Amino acid sequence: MARKQNDDLLIEDELAAAFLNDDDLSQAPISTAQVVDDSDPAEDDFPGQLAVDVYETEEKLVVKARTAGVNKEDLDVSISDGILTISGTLSSGDDSAAINWHIQECYWGEFSRTLALPVAVKEDEVEAVLKDGVLSIGFSKVKQEQAKKIQVL
Repeated sequence: MARKQNDDLLIEDELAAAFLNDDDLSQAPISTAQVVDDSDPAEDDFPGQLAVDVYETEEKLVVKARTAGVNKEDLDVSISDGILTISGTLSSGDDSAAINWHIQECYWGEFSRTLALPVAVKEDEVEAVLKDGVLSIGFSKVKQEQAKKIQVL
């Protein structure tokens, strides 16, 4: 969504402005308590995307994802040809008695993330641990051999 520059918006209103569509920007300055729901019902068909951190140590490639509130039974982690997929479902619990939502900012439902690993890993040497709401996946890296010098005769 492109956002027009509007000098009337204050810095603290930037978060609220991120939720506005371009037509709403022509209105008077808004307070951060006002949030316009410009969600597209068709977007509900797509799973949420999981944020990840990926880093290397000397021996491992590590992928971490914040999955607070997800049971390990609701997680699916797979790898094939260097492509890692993490998917699952985040349940909000029983909120069927709610008759009027005032704020709903948390994502609930299916999520998925697929990423190509940046280095070669041993796909059969992997450890996945879910602890304190963080999924940590550690892969042993494939050691790249140094080039061998070939003597020219």
